[in-house]
Amino acid sequence: MFEKILIANRGEIAVRIIRTARRLGIATVAVYSDADRDALHVRMADQAVCIGPAPASESYLDGDRIIAAALETAAQAIHPGYGFLSENPDFVEKVEDAGLIFVGPSSQAIRAMGLKDAAKRLMEKAGVPVVPGYHGDTQALVALASKANEIGYPVLIKARAGGGGKGMRLVSDPDAFPDALAAAQREAKAAFGDERVLVEKYIQTPRHIEVQVFGDSHGNAVHLFERDCSAQRRHQKVIEEAPAPGMNEETRAAMTEAAVKAARAISYSGAGTIEFIVDASEGLRPDRFWFMEMNTRLQVEHPVTEMITGVDLVEWQLRVAAGEPLPRTQDEITVSGHAVEARLYAEDATRDFLPATGTLHHLRFPDNIEAARLRIDAGVAEKDAITPFYDPMIAKLIVHAPTREEAIEGLAGALEKTEIAGSTVNLGFLTRLLRDDDFSAGRMETGLIGRKQDVLTKTAPLKARHLAAAIAATSGAASSEDTSDPFSTISGYGHFGPLLHKRTLVNGEEAVEARVAAQADGALAIHLGDDEASRPIIVRRDDPTRFASWPGHITVFEGADALTLKVPDRLQAAEESGGGDRLRAPMPGLVKLVRASVNETVQKGQPLLVLEAMKMEHTITAPHDGVVAEIATEGLQVNDGAMLVRFQEAE
Repeated sequence: MFEKILIANRGEIAVRIIRTARRLGIATVAVYSDADRDALHVRMADQAVCIGPAPASESYLDGDRIIAAALETAAQAIHPGYGFLSENPDFVEKVEDAGLIFVGPSSQAIRAMGLKDAAKRLMEKAGVPVVPGYHGDTQALVALASKANEIGYPVLIKARAGGGGKGMRLVSDPDAFPDALAAAQREAKAAFGDERVLVEKYIQTPRHIEVQVFGDSHGNAVHLFERDCSAQRRHQKVIEEAPAPGMNEETRAAMTEAAVKAARAISYSGAGTIEFIVDASEGLRPDRFWFMEMNTRLQVEHPVTEMITGVDLVEWQLRVAAGEPLPRTQDEITVSGHAVEARLYAEDATRDFLPATGTLHHLRFPDNIEAARLRIDAGVAEKDAITPFYDPMIAKLIVHAPTREEAIEGLAGALEKTEIAGSTVNLGFLTRLLRDDDFSAGRMETGLIGRKQDVLTKTAPLKARHLAAAIAATSGAASSEDTSDPFSTISGYGHFGPLLHKRTLVNGEEAVEARVAAQADGALAIHLGDDEASRPIIVRRDDPTRFASWPGHITVFEGADALTLKVPDRLQAAEESGGGDRLRAPMPGLVKLVRASVNETVQKGQPLLVLEAMKMEHTITAPHDGVVAEIATEGLQVNDGAMLVRFQEAE
């Protein structure tokens, strides 16, 4: 077994690999970009090496720099995780040429499965069923349109390289084929540098079911049963589970046999996934599944397989890469119970799943759930930032239970107990999907989310009791960072009744005015609006409403939904009017340009620097006249709230 490995990845998969390596007594080396200098995987590893600037093309995709880091730290092997260089055969060859071991398949196996058209031709020869379609080299419009007519509409145009739904178009009308083809080719070229496509029959009621396979260098190959990944948005997986709902033994036997046959056809060694498209219009049948593609790496959804089989797939990867045979035979691999996984992302489901950024000022996961086993694979910790440079995954929550129903309910409950403030996340969407009638009943197909997106992304309305709880939580604070207890600080004597303290929150662009009074029993009476005679909402110290205060904001949790309001900071307003001496970043970003210097006298409204965030530039101006004492340097990556400029104190 290895003594030290380098992990050529970041986030939750790097953390996941470190945990298994630590259990096996293997030292780990993390690599990181400038944006990840303080990331969780860097803090957890035994050693860490900076490999370049924030853009992935200059760091995590720089194979030469990663190999140099492995040699510098005396690592014996490189684990690629998933994404980045994990399926790059040229990188594999460079790793081996450097005298290192790549924890994964051979470059020949990756190349054999790297292009969808070539892989399907190979599978046809091996006797694995493939979707009816055209997988040849001809790319002329006339030829491809003719093939589409032969196959029969609707058809799917797909980029032969890459994945993630890029370069893919569904065509139902022959007249729309030319424009769809041109669009798919443009997108494929931009995403993968390869505009070539293939054309396939579109399955009307498709399910995405994949089989985990594993091979070694001794000629052994096994499967670890199937996973269902049909819950997708824009061809990207959202919730995965194992085993597949409605799977019967006859179909399972046919599908797993085909998967192992595919692995043996390329002498596969390591962890891999054979993905099948399934026609579920008449249930799962052994003659209604077809090979789609092979992922020659570990999958994001691998934990559900681990939960039902009791196998640590990362450990198997390391053992096989070290030359050991597979730890178990096929007969020794069995299924126990059901597992469901949800991908928790920083994204706005109400805005078509637009990626979000922000600092995770408050991050709480439940410790456990009833009647089920909860696993959390997180790549971040509280106070970490979600930057615009990489995939915005926060964590994966996985639940294992005796039955599918218990696993689903357990996962929904775990999501409802998860609290995140500082970034928009998809917790509410995930919970509504898990409790959707069709999903709960196992009536899934890849278009389910798209058909129900409006309902699944609709957030809970802000209720009066939530506003009252938020007002109460911030009532004792002199500033947005004050943690004073409002039940102790709201007091005072009024001759004709209790004193009313005016408080304001901001919901979007709307100011929420309220008056707060302390009651004799210690509770707070909240009058929303300007009507002092209105019936107040009573908030007590033991009120069950959950909330989190963070700089300038308060987030109220309602089930899995998080409702965030801005808190006007009275001390900050006073400071600014009197010439406050600090200017802070309004969001995480990169200091792109500095337009002022130390000791320079500036005027209110004068541009001081340019902050780049979410691929947009934001000009930061002086809030008042003053003299610059300190200013951030160009190229600095900052979190929201970080000091950008300090002014000299006024005499």
